[in-house]
Amino acid sequence: MRRALAALSAAALLAAAPLHAAEPVAAQATTIELSAEASRAAPNDLATAVLFAERNGPNPAAVAREVNRDIAAALEIARTRADIKVQSGNTSTWPVHAQDGKGRIEAWRMRSEIRLESRNLAAMSELVGELQASLALAHISMQPAPETRRKVVDEATVDALRAFEQRAALIAGALGRKHRIAHLAVGDSGFQPPMPRMRAAAMVAEAAAAPLEGGESQISVQVGGRIELVD
Repeated sequence: MRRALAALSAAALLAAAPLHAAEPVAAQATTIELSAEASRAAPNDLATAVLFAERNGPNPAAVAREVNRDIAAALEIARTRADIKVQSGNTSTWPVHAQDGKGRIEAWRMRSEIRLESRNLAAMSELVGELQASLALAHISMQPAPETRRKVVDEATVDALRAFEQRAALIAGALGRKHRIAHLAVGDSGFQPPMPRMRAAAMVAEAAAAPLEGGESQISVQVGGRIELVD
């Protein structure tokens, strides 16, 4: 009896095998990868300035006293400006070797920095000009404030998504098909700051207050993805 049942089961499997092999294979959907980009201008409404005191002398303690005095005085002045954020920056001391080939130390040099940040460009310009009576200006940079950048990135993201959808519809329409979005990736490339302004350079040379021109930075957002063509 068991042998008969086993034979019947084997026959049933053999009979079903051709039917399974004959089932149609689902065709893969046609997919297309594409990308789009959008850019918007963001106002450079945040100024950052780095100023420094530097001294050189044979006595490292005396050099440190002079540098620390200048930095302390500058910090005291800067803290009185409500619209300007101020903080201490890098400080370094290093030996100055004699040029006699013996490697002996003939002096010590110290440099200490302060960093200023403000969205009030007029106040920043005035303070930097005032502090250059005792400090040297390393550089001034202009860029969008974080909240300004976020707002412009959001706006450029909407533009980039619309551009992606328009391009997807164009491609699918040219092929006589409809489409659906299968995958999306969104990212921004930061911003491109403008070239330094001549007015800022003039302020460095004259060590006096001068208007800062913030200008604009271009912020770009890229959207990449994949669409699937449908009937």
